[in-house]
Order: sequence, then C-alpha cells, then structure tokens
Amino acid sequence: MDEVFKALADASRRRLLDSLNAHNGQTLRELCAGLDMARQSVSKHLALLEAANLVTTVWRGREKLHYLNAAPINAISERWINQYHRQRVLALADLKTALEQEPMGNPDFVYTTYINTTPERLWQALTDPAFTTRYWGVAFESDWAVGSPMTWQEKGLSISDPDQVVVEYEPCRRLAYTWHTFTPQWAEAQGFDADLLAKLAGERRSKVTFDIEPLGQTVKLTVVHGDFESGSTVREMISQGWPLLASNLKSLLETDEILATPEVQRQEAGVTSSSTA
Repeated sequence: MDEVFKALADASRRRLLDSLNAHNGQTLRELCAGLDMARQSVSKHLALLEAANLVTTVWRGREKLHYLNAAPINAISERWINQYHRQRVLALADLKTALEQEPMGNPDFVYTTYINTTPERLWQALTDPAFTTRYWGVAFESDWAVGSPMTWQEKGLSISDPDQVVVEYEPCRRLAYTWHTFTPQWAEAQGFDADLLAKLAGERRSKVTFDIEPLGQTVKLTVVHGDFESGSTVREMISQGWPLLASNLKSLLETDEILATPEVQRQEAGVTSSSTA
C-alpha cells in the first residue's frame, strides 16, 4: 500500500492517470504525445504506476496498451472507508469512482489483482462449478475445448446459446469465453424490466479473458472484458461488478471464506450477476 501512496504523490503520475481516465488503453507513444512529456520520463512514471498496480498492461499484437487498474483503490477502501465516516474520505472515494468509471476511449474493462495462491488453484476456481458457485453464484457446464458451448446455471435457470462458447483455453495460463445470453427468463429472475432487457439483448455479445501469471508466492490475475459497443449498458454494469467479484475470489482462495455472498454483493453494488461476471 505504501507504493500506491508514493505513486499518487507525484503530479506527473497523477496526470498520467488522468490521461488514462479520459482515454483508457493508450500506448506509450499516445501518452507521451497527449501529455507533452519525454518518452523516458513517461516510461519511468509508468513503471512506478505498474509497480503500485495502479496501471496494468495488455499486449494487442505489437502494441502494449496501458489501462487504469482499480484494485489498489479498492484495497484502500476496504481497509479504511468502512471504519470512518465516508465524508472524511470523500476525495479517496471520488478517486476510486474515477478509476472505475467507463473510459471515453477504448471501452475494454481491465482489472488486475494479485492472489496468494497457485496457478492451478486459481484455474480450478475459474472453471470448477463447485468453486464458481461459492463466490459467483454461477455454475458452468462445458468441456472447455475451444469452440465448445458453455451453459450458465444460475438461480435454477440454464442459459445456453450457440454463440455462448469457449474462445481460448490454455490451462493455468489463459481462459476466454463469450458472455452469456440475455433471455427473458434471466431478466425476470434478476428483476429487470423489459426496457433494460431490450438494451442488453440489443448489444453485440462481449467477451471476457482471464490471464494468469505466476509471480513468486502469488499469482497475477488480469481480467479483460471487452468487445463492447460505444456507450454499452453491459459495459457499465460489469465495471461495477468485477471489482467485487475479484475481491470475493481472492478472499476465497486466500482464506477459504468469501467477503459476502454473491447475492449480497449484487445488492451492495446495485447490480446483478450479469454485472459481476
């Protein structure tokens, strides 16, 4: 946590975060041009922000894209905001909101967390229905081969669709699949009205990717949820749910307990399981 405060203490690094908040997923060249800073200076500041986990990177072909990461802010929030009056830490809460809000540019949602576990255990937690049911409230039925269908079991409902499939499968390294289908039965179970269902069902299908990287005694988990349309309602919903879900997953793997049941998480976030994917 000291690294987070050290990173935020520098005005130039705060400018970099502001730039990413305005336009997420930028390359080093774009950040240099937008802030009129020397490449060497930007690289140095980004390295410190990455070390503090405030910035995470994703390779797209030859390009290295930089994203804001809200995990450290969530950790600060969990440690202090619930202990003191929220008005006393309003600036911190505002920063957390700014880091998690929908970006104006690249709409991919990127979230990185570090978990004290093994790649094998984390992989099991992402694919084993017994695990996912505990921290997510959803069980998956699939043979996990690339191109194979995925059936989502949730609240007594089975959600399946020909386009609801596994996209990538590299055990203990990378998993990707398309998002579930928004059906009338699912919307009724979640308490969604017809207008919201129409918005969700009218958007193109998104995709979520999990990248797993062992780092000593811990494992780095990067979640990338993307392929959204501009102004996506689904994008707005999942950006509120993912930090809660990742915290629950981390707690389960490290302590064998969850911070809150999936239903309580949804209520506190003001979202449903679609948002917590």
